[in-house]
Amino acid sequence: MDWWLLFEITLAGLGTGGLYALTGLAFVMIYKATRVVNIAIGDMLMIGAYVFFAFSAGLGLPIWLAIPAALLVSGAFGAVIERTMIRPMLGESPISSFMVTVGLSSVLIGLVELVWTADQQRLPEFLPNTPITVGEAFISPKIFYGFWIAVALIAVVLVLFRFWRGGVALRATASDQAAAYSMGINVPRVFSLSWVAAAMIACVAGIVVGSIGGLSSAMGVFGLSVLVVVIFGGLDSVLGALVGGLIVGVMEALAGFYLGGEFKILATFSLLVLILLVRPYGLFGTHEIERL
Repeated sequence: MDWWLLFEITLAGLGTGGLYALTGLAFVMIYKATRVVNIAIGDMLMIGAYVFFAFSAGLGLPIWLAIPAALLVSGAFGAVIERTMIRPMLGESPISSFMVTVGLSSVLIGLVELVWTADQQRLPEFLPNTPITVGEAFISPKIFYGFWIAVALIAVVLVLFRFWRGGVALRATASDQAAAYSMGINVPRVFSLSWVAAAMIACVAGIVVGSIGGLSSAMGVFGLSVLVVVIFGGLDSVLGALVGGLIVGVMEALAGFYLGGEFKILATFSLLVLILLVRPYGLFGTHEIERL
């Protein structure tokens, strides 16, 4: 066996897994705060990437300005979704909120195809393209830098969760909404904050994913693997999203290389079936998770 080749494939899988983990973190943030299973997380990622494309390629803004602009628009978009679609569903059955996000996914795909058509687009090059080698293993520079962008953003989010007042409010609301109310925390505002933060995180992931594989209205398929990641790790577990993202990324890379690209999705969902049979609440999820 060529161990350097195996190492190279594993590194590529870890690079993709970092982006899965980052997007999974956005998913878990929404679920922990609002108990909404957001099936449209992949399409929110897509919208963030297209907004960045509009600012950078459409309006010709420099990258250093286009990225913050895309983040602000994505955050505002997340707030609008929460206020107009999610908050009115509070108190309804989980399946009702879930179906709202299914509908949102279709609306976002239609919006992208209406504005930008279904043709594939390319983002402006902004990541270094110098080849990266580790020993005899070659790593795509975009995947390499994308992985470290994901790691850096995850670290920032975790620090904010731990020390920022809004992050503490998010954790308190996720633990017990009634107790959070009794402590004076504005829970509806926390709900909105979770959607704003998740939309901005998804925007960053979308920009990186788009820079690697291009933009299209099918980018939301990325969210299917993210859904497997969060179920595998546990719907309410940040650690589960991080670990699950890396495991799924490596497994997809190995399956794609040794079995063929068409087996990547099969391997991913086989893992999903296996974890549901063995640990229905995921690797790190709590036993009390409510299933749809």
